[in-house]
Amino acid sequence: MSSWFRSRTLSNSKKTQPTKERIPSLNLPLESHWHVLEVEKKKKRSLSKMSFKSVQESLTKISRSNTFKGIFQTIHDPKEEEVVQSIRDQLLLEGKLPEKYDDYHTLLRFLRMRAFNVPKAKEMFLNMVKWREDFGVDAIVKDFRYEELETVKRCYPQGYHGVDRYGRPLYIERIGLVDLNSFLHATSIDRYIKYHITEQEKTLNYRYPACSLAAKKHIASTTMILDVKGVGLSNFSKPARELFVEIQKIDSNYYPETLNQLFIINAGSGFRALWRVLKAFLEARTLSKIQVLGTDYRAALFEAIDPSNIPEFLGGTCACSASSGCLMQDKGPWTNPEINHLLEEVFSKGKKFAEEANKETNVDASSDRNPSDRHFSPNGERMLTMIERESETNDSKRGISLKINDLEGWLKDTNEILQKLLLKQDEVSTLVEDLKKLTSEPM
Repeated sequence: MSSWFRSRTLSNSKKTQPTKERIPSLNLPLESHWHVLEVEKKKKRSLSKMSFKSVQESLTKISRSNTFKGIFQTIHDPKEEEVVQSIRDQLLLEGKLPEKYDDYHTLLRFLRMRAFNVPKAKEMFLNMVKWREDFGVDAIVKDFRYEELETVKRCYPQGYHGVDRYGRPLYIERIGLVDLNSFLHATSIDRYIKYHITEQEKTLNYRYPACSLAAKKHIASTTMILDVKGVGLSNFSKPARELFVEIQKIDSNYYPETLNQLFIINAGSGFRALWRVLKAFLEARTLSKIQVLGTDYRAALFEAIDPSNIPEFLGGTCACSASSGCLMQDKGPWTNPEINHLLEEVFSKGKKFAEEANKETNVDASSDRNPSDRHFSPNGERMLTMIERESETNDSKRGISLKINDLEGWLKDTNEILQKLLLKQDEVSTLVEDLKKLTSEPM
C-alpha cells in the first residue's frame, strides 16, 4: 500500500496533525499543495545561486542521513485528500485506474485542472489514459530517437537552462528567432510532436525528481520564458498554427498543472495583436499563469529567477562556455552526476518495490480484499514516495538494530543482576544453616 494511503488509514484512528491554515486558491503554485515538514531552520540560500559543487555537498549530506524522510514526507490538505480518495475509489470500482497512474500526485493534478470537480477530472483522466494507449506514448518514449535535435534547436532556439529561485526547472524559447522554413526542412511536425512528448515524460519522470533532490523539497512544475521579440500576426502561418494548437492540446489535456508560470517577454504591438487570437486556444487556468511583458521585463524575471540562471541575451549573467550556447546545454540538476547516482539508487529501489507490489497484488486478486488497498507500483512521478518508503525501510532496519542493541544491553544487565542474586542466595542459605545450628543446640 502506498505510504500516503497507509498513513491516511492510520490517521482515522488518531488525531489529525494540525496544519497551517491557508487561503484556498486554485492559483497557488502546485508545490503549495504539499506542506513539507519543517526541518531545522538555517539561513536561507537561493538554490539558483548555489554552485553544482555546493549542491553535491548538500546531496552527500542527504544521502548519509535521514533527511530524505524529513524533506519528502508531506502533509496533505485534509479536504484535498478526501477528494483525491473519492476519485480514486470511483476509478478503482470501475476498474479504470491503471496501476502505473494510481498515485496521489497524479490524481491531484487532474483535480486541480478541473477545479476539484470530480466528474470532470475523472473524464479528463480517462481521456489521458486512452490517449496514451492510442498514441503509443510508452513506445515513443522507449524507441523514438530525435537525431535532428541539434539542427532543430538552431532554427528553433529552445531548451532547459537551470532552475528558478524555488528550484523548479527553467525552460526558455526564443520564438522571435524561429526560422520556420528551415525547421520544416529539418524535421516534420509529427516528429517534433513526438519529441515534445518525450521531453514532457523526461520532465515528469526525471527532471522533477532531480530538482526535488537538489532543492530538498517537492518540485512538480516548470517556469518558462518565451521571448517573442519581432513576432506578429505574419508569424502565425498554417504550419505554426498546427504546431501550436497540437502542443497546447497535449500539454493542457494530458500533462495538466505542470506549468508554474510563463513569462512572455519583448511583446510588441504585433505580438499583442496575435495574443488576442492565441488566448482563444488557452484554458482559463493556463491564462492565469501567464504574464505578457514588454521590453522592461528584467525586474519580473529576477524576482522569480536568479540572474545567474538567465542567459546574457535575456539580461542575465549566464554565458555558457560551450560554443553552442545556453539553450543547447540542457542545464540543470538532472545533469549533475551526484544527483544522477542518487536517482539510479532510487530507481533501483523502485523496481524492487514494484516487483514486491506485483507479487502482493497477485495474492490479493484471489481474495475479497478491498480494491482501495491495492499496492502502488512506483513510477518516475512517484519518485518522492519511493524515497520516503526507502527511508522508512532504512529507519525500520535501524530501529531493529537499536532494539537488538538495547536487548543485548538489557540481557547483560540481567545477567549481572542474576549473578548478584545468586551470591545473595548463597549468603542467605549459609545464614539459614547457621540459624538451624543455633536452634538445635541444647540450652
